[in-house]
Parts: sequence; structure tokens; C-alpha cells
Amino acid sequence: MAGAGVLWDLHRLCRVLLFLSQFYILSGGESTDIPPYMMKCPSNGLCSRLPADCIECKTNFSCVYGKPVTFDCTVKPSVTCVDQDFKSRKSFVLNMTCRFCWQLPETDYECSSSTSCMAVSCPRQRYTANCTVRDHIHCLGNRTFPKMLYCNWTGGYKWSTALALSITLGGFGADRFYLGQWREGLGKLFSFGGLGIWTLLDVLLIGVGYVGPADGSLYI
Repeated sequence: MAGAGVLWDLHRLCRVLLFLSQFYILSGGESTDIPPYMMKCPSNGLCSRLPADCIECKTNFSCVYGKPVTFDCTVKPSVTCVDQDFKSRKSFVLNMTCRFCWQLPETDYECSSSTSCMAVSCPRQRYTANCTVRDHIHCLGNRTFPKMLYCNWTGGYKWSTALALSITLGGFGADRFYLGQWREGLGKLFSFGGLGIWTLLDVLLIGVGYVGPADGSLYI
């Protein structure tokens, strides 16, 4: 009986210890969270090809713009990478061109778009876009920056369709209706295309792209 009692006590003790260990982990005593940057960091890839979020570099702002420059870099915790000889490295030398992020060519970053500005206007309108450098591109300064860009969006209107409607049914305002210009369309409809003069002018204006969609977007 005494042996059975000891075994029962040990069983209860094990259950208590298991409960305490699980409570310790769930309460944050042992963190199992993966750093957010790890989602962008390939395992055992080339160190020189790691995204900027995966490394930390000693920046040399005294480099000459447009000239090659090297930076001493280290990988962040939990990140693993290799050199050209497939040897694991924690620190490496990064070769790049000396320039700030906002000086990169347009192909090296992505910018937000705007559908609230007039793409068809004189002079052309601009909007302030938020641009972010692509992951594998390295540069100096902030990787997110504002930039003034020309309005360049489309509402899905086709230039060929608008021109065809202007030539065939322009006297009834079909071209203006198609472009979302209802007032002008009604004016052409009830004036029989301005006795033909307005119809002819619209063919020319749509043909050269001067008259566009009412929402200010570009033709496709």
C-alpha cells in the first residue's frame, strides 16, 4: 500500500510540473515568437542577396555618389546565410552603388497610386506618392520616401471605342455619353450634334486625345 501511495504522489507531482511548464511558456516566460523580418529572409541563401530587413550595415555617408562602395554588414539574429563558397557567415561585405534610396531608378521601387487626380489635364497634374524600395535593392537613407509623380491611371475607357462612337454616333452624343460626360452628351443629342459642327470637332478632339474620360483617367 505504501508503494502505491508513493507512485500516486509521483504521478500527481508530474502533472503539476507539466501544468506549470505549460503555464510558464504561455505566459511569455519562454518566447517562441518568430521575428517579423524572418518572413523575408531565405535560409542559407547568399549573404549578398539578403533583403535589407535581414541585415545591419555600417553606413558610410561620405561615399561619392554613383561610385561603387562597400559596407561591412552582419545578419540579424536567427538569420543564416552563406558566401560564394557556401560557407556559413554572420558578417560579410556588401558591394553597392553610392546613392540615396530616392535617387534610385523607377524600376527599383514601388509607389502608391492615386485615382483622385486628373490624368488628362493641362498642365498634367501630379500627386504625392509613398514609395518603398524593393527588398533586394540596397541604398542609403530611408527605404520609404515621398515622391511627386504624374497622374497615370485608367478607368477602363478605350480610345478606339470613343473614336468609333464619335465617327458613327457622334451626332447623338454617344461618344460623350460613353466618356461619362452626360451634360455634353445631352447637348449634342438635342442639338443634333451642333448641326454637325460639334460632331466634327469631337472627332478631331477625341482623335488627338484632347477630350478624355470625365473621371480624368487615361485611355487604355
